[in-house]
Amino acid sequence: MNFSCGGLPRTLPKNKAAIASGGRAINMEMREPRQGAADRSSQETVKLMPSIFQRLFAPSDPKDAMRTLYNAIVAEGRQPHWYVEGQVPDTMDGRFDMIVAILAQALMRLEALGAAQESVWLTELFVDDMDGQLRQEGIGDVVVGKHIGRMVSALGGRLTAYRAALSGEADLSEAIARNLYRGDAPSADALAHVESHLRARWVRLGCLSRDALMAGDLG
Repeated sequence: MNFSCGGLPRTLPKNKAAIASGGRAINMEMREPRQGAADRSSQETVKLMPSIFQRLFAPSDPKDAMRTLYNAIVAEGRQPHWYVEGQVPDTMDGRFDMIVAILAQALMRLEALGAAQESVWLTELFVDDMDGQLRQEGIGDVVVGKHIGRMVSALGGRLTAYRAALSGEADLSEAIARNLYRGDAPSADALAHVESHLRARWVRLGCLSRDALMAGDLG
């Protein structure tokens, strides 16, 4: 396998009641007898101005810079060929494992490019997404944290496994069988399909610049 375009990084890198009463007091003091429609309209405009300015000038979430890449990773992880030719289980767990496999490669490439902060933001988007998915499934606040902890741990373990395999220090097919099929070995053809596509994607990722990757190009 040719890593001429890039390789693996060495390391992975106030009181609500008080506010409410104060607001009412201010509004009451501003009112005058027989207030006209124009005055009321003017006051309503004044009330709206703070929220408008807050939206316009509030600092943006730095993670948003990685959202295009994260969306591309999710879309790639949902491609049908992984589940048809590759026989990855088309279940919640299977889709999670497949997305994590693609995410792990993107994280390794970002770190190889020296984009450590961007890799942190990308991981945070993953955590936010998983949190939302769990809540949509009806999992409550008390339990969500435990699930997220296990998912982050799984991501870390797969990063270690795929890094070793893609650097030639371990067998990629074994890492795939353990992490994508959870020990339930698929057919030889299915395993070969997934392995060849993951290897090819890693080589293509190695040819991408930081800007291209952050723009959602996965090679």
